[in-house]
Amino acid sequence: MVRSGWKVPQSGSKGDTSMEIMPGFKLMDIETSGARIRLRHGGSGPPLLLLHGNPLTHVAWHKVAPRLAERFHVVAADLRGYGDSSAPTEEPGSVNYSFRAMAQDQIEVMKALGYDRFYVAGHDRGGRTTHRMCLDHPDKVMKAAIIDIVPTLDMWAAMDKEGAIGGWHWPFMAQPQGFPEMFFNAVDPDWFMRKKLLKLTKDLNHIPPEIWSEYVRCFNEKTIRGSCGDYRAAATIDCELDTADLGRKLQMPILVLWGSTSSVGKRFADPVGLWRLRAHDVRGEALPSGHYVNEEAPEQVLDWFLRFFS
Repeated sequence: MVRSGWKVPQSGSKGDTSMEIMPGFKLMDIETSGARIRLRHGGSGPPLLLLHGNPLTHVAWHKVAPRLAERFHVVAADLRGYGDSSAPTEEPGSVNYSFRAMAQDQIEVMKALGYDRFYVAGHDRGGRTTHRMCLDHPDKVMKAAIIDIVPTLDMWAAMDKEGAIGGWHWPFMAQPQGFPEMFFNAVDPDWFMRKKLLKLTKDLNHIPPEIWSEYVRCFNEKTIRGSCGDYRAAATIDCELDTADLGRKLQMPILVLWGSTSSVGKRFADPVGLWRLRAHDVRGEALPSGHYVNEEAPEQVLDWFLRFFS
C-alpha cells in the first residue's frame, strides 16, 4: 500500500504524458524530505527501483520496465532536479544535489511505497546515486546494478585531454552557479539534446519519437538548474564523501554493465576490476552498445537483470 506524502498527477496537469509510454504503469509524485519525486510504477513481485542518467528521465527504462514488471514491482523514478521531479534551490557547497541527497530521496520513495528493502539499478547519474545508496543504506539494498560508469573518483582521475574533450560536460557543468545555466538556457533543447547524445553513441535510432519528445520537454530551466547542481556536487562534496569511504567495501552483490563502444568501454580496460576495489561481489560485462545501454541493448540488459535479481 502506498503511504502518505504522495499524489497522482491530475489529467492534463503539467508534465502529464501518455500512459502508453510505459503501458500498465501508474504515474505519480511522492514528496520526500527534500524534493518532490515523479515516478511511474507497475507490476508485482519483489521491488526493483530503476534510476536514469543525464540528461534523461525515468522513461529511459521504457524498453525493459514493462517486461521486468512481469516479475517485479518496478519503480522508475526521476532523480531530484531531473524530469518532472522538483529542483530545490541549490544550497552552499551543492550539498543538496549530492548523490547522498539523491539517494535519500529514493529511499524515502521506496518507503512511501511500502518497502524497507529492495533491488536497485541505475544508469549514469542513476548509477552514481545507486553507489552512494549502497554505501549509506546497506540495510536497504539487497542487490544493485550499475550501468556504464566507473566510480566517480576514478572518472575524475582519468580526466586527461581525451576525457575532457569527450566528457566536456563534467567540468563545464561544474562551473560556478549561473555560468553553465546561462549557456544551456540559450540553446534550442532539441538541437542540444541531439548534439549531447550523439557524443556518446553512434545514432539516435534507439529512441522512439514519443520518448524523444519527453526528453526534450523536460530539458527546461528547472532541469538545467538541477542537473548543473548535480555536476557541481560531483566535483566537490561527492568526491569528499567517496574519499572518506574508500576503506569500505560493499557487501551486497553488484552487477556492472557497460557499452563496448561507450567512453567507459573505450577508456577503461577493466571496469569490473575497478568496481571490485569497491565491492566484494561483482560481476558483469560489456554489451554491444554506446553509453545508453538500457535503450541500445535492452534484450541483453533484460537477460542480465532477470538472472541477477532473481
